Amino acid sequence: MNIANEVRPGANRYVSGQNILEELPEYLASFEKIAVITGKKSYEVFTNYYKEELPYPIYRYDETASREDAQRLADEIGQVDVILAIGGGRLLDAAKMTAEVLDVEYILIPTLISNCAPFTPIVAVYHPDRTFRSIGYITRAPFLSLVDWDFLLEVTPVDYFIAGIGDTLAKWYEIDGITRRLSEDKKSAYVRLGIAAAKAILDILLQDSVAAIDDLKNKRLSPAFGRITDCIIALAGETGGFAATYGRSAGAHAVHDGLSYIEATHNQLHGKKVAYGILVQLAHTQEHDEIQKLIPFYQATGLPLKLAALNVADTSQESLIKVVNHAASANETFNMVDPDVTAEDVFAAIQVIESL
Repeated sequence: MNIANEVRPGANRYVSGQNILEELPEYLASFEKIAVITGKKSYEVFTNYYKEELPYPIYRYDETASREDAQRLADEIGQVDVILAIGGGRLLDAAKMTAEVLDVEYILIPTLISNCAPFTPIVAVYHPDRTFRSIGYITRAPFLSLVDWDFLLEVTPVDYFIAGIGDTLAKWYEIDGITRRLSEDKKSAYVRLGIAAAKAILDILLQDSVAAIDDLKNKRLSPAFGRITDCIIALAGETGGFAATYGRSAGAHAVHDGLSYIEATHNQLHGKKVAYGILVQLAHTQEHDEIQKLIPFYQATGLPLKLAALNVADTSQESLIKVVNHAASANETFNMVDPDVTAEDVFAAIQVIESL
């Protein structure tokens, strides 16, 4: 059984819109024993908005989203009916892994708009030292994802929103890079649906992102903000959910994963590193016209065009050796775009981007 190849569109229930958190007690009413996993800052942001403490035991993750911490949390929590996770993507991934250990349902409340973690049964697993370990697949999809636009408009940092746009932008370029090598006969109905979803995402992002960023800065709820929110959190997850491995990570995420070996990037947001990885993937596949089309969009939204924007000053081969070795490794996903990709190829593509 290979769960990675299954069609898994996303959350069992996805509730998105205004004033969703007002109904939280009703959503929790069917569960008797609830444990909350959250972070210090995430829970503070939530309670400041929600105006009251939750009457359940609170558990803190150690900010690694590692299997080791998930086991620790499961040992501390013990027997429960459901995990209620409140936080950003890494926290939600940690809660998913904890729920998997406990074999219980989990409910996700994102405290920012940055990635599709609140929607998918997929996790980015890290080592305790915060270097990337692997992509993990959770047996259960989220029982419920609660996406409150008013709350997220109030609390989402602009940088995280921009990073979410970068992470979601990769959906098109990665699925296109992967599936263009497939014959038409190998493009199943669900793969084709994944491609269509990714193209719809690209169109929404290019049309609405700049306006939505401005709306967020001015705390202005708008149709553009709502579309980008659902695009980042839910539609992004549908792409890989429909197309499975053909619609998930490729070159852009492989570059992100490689960058985790540079400590200076640890405080850089996932989506911004992925956005840089898009450019590297396009450079490797020699799609220079597409890079030129994206440059104005990157400039308008604040996505990184150079490694310097990710705190990487030294772009020599010696400095980037771990990055490119990992990105081109057999266990990574750059080979979904090019099965013959080498570390030298990835380094050459980075140099193309750095020279623009």
